[in-house]
Amino acid sequence: MSMRLEMLQVARLAPKVLGESAELVRDFVLKQQNDDGGFRDRAGKSDLYYTVFGLDGLLALDVSALKPHVSSSQLGDRFAQTTRYLQNFDPGPGMDFVHLCCLARAWAAIASQGSMTPRFPECRDSLLGRIEEYRSEDGGYNPVPGAKFGTVYGCFLALGAYQDLKSKLPQPLRLAQGLKFLETADGAWANERNLKTGSTNPTAAATTVLRNLSLPMNPAVGDWLLARFHADGGFLAAPQAPMPDLLSTATALHALAGLEISCDHVREQCLDFIDTLWTNEGAFHGHWGDDQVDTEYTFYGLLALGHLWRRP
Repeated sequence: MSMRLEMLQVARLAPKVLGESAELVRDFVLKQQNDDGGFRDRAGKSDLYYTVFGLDGLLALDVSALKPHVSSSQLGDRFAQTTRYLQNFDPGPGMDFVHLCCLARAWAAIASQGSMTPRFPECRDSLLGRIEEYRSEDGGYNPVPGAKFGTVYGCFLALGAYQDLKSKLPQPLRLAQGLKFLETADGAWANERNLKTGSTNPTAAATTVLRNLSLPMNPAVGDWLLARFHADGGFLAAPQAPMPDLLSTATALHALAGLEISCDHVREQCLDFIDTLWTNEGAFHGHWGDDQVDTEYTFYGLLALGHLWRRP
């Protein structure tokens, strides 16, 4: 199962925690789609990055099945609109690494609904060729082309893109070797080399990549992630971070679940923390100092809640 489908499978459990409030989240995500088929960024403009989270948000919430006034045909119309939006993007020299990977992920969401454009095979080959331009000298991937060293974020996005496009990542062991140099002395990972302490999101991403490649890792990383739990709920982005945030909470929970480490002892505090980020317009803030909402953090809210659902 791809990394994207892993997250989507968990996010689909969120309505069990949300209960009737799931309706508000569905309404919010549906309202984030603009007439051109893209999903809004924080300025209200259609953006490829936010479109990824909008599409997966709709799939996670199973809008057509659980929202009576949105039929499966209407949901298909939504995806058809986004298909037209995606056709505007040419994975040529003008598109950067992050957006290339976003385009791959968006097409994967479209493909899951059978709404594929006839020119997709050509687009897929072009995407993969462009992504390889960002392979670093050490075998990893870096958002800057021609870089000597890769980043954790780059490796995570590249592997995800290959999975989304149903293609095999070239030379996966070289990528793993590049990740090795991003490990930190405290038993975690940093996004770039020569940093003394790790961060939650790079650590979660690295463990997810290695697990998806069926490669070993230091089991102590689970203890490092658990140590990022904040007494008031949620997880910190780094040991010295001033407050927990939703992204770090979602990624830490996801990584710990992948490592088969229980988070039952922090479940209630995490639920309370996520509740403090909830807004009655059906979305989640990213942290206590965030005054806006968007599809990205709303999807991470769904992912975190899915991991916190207590199975009967």
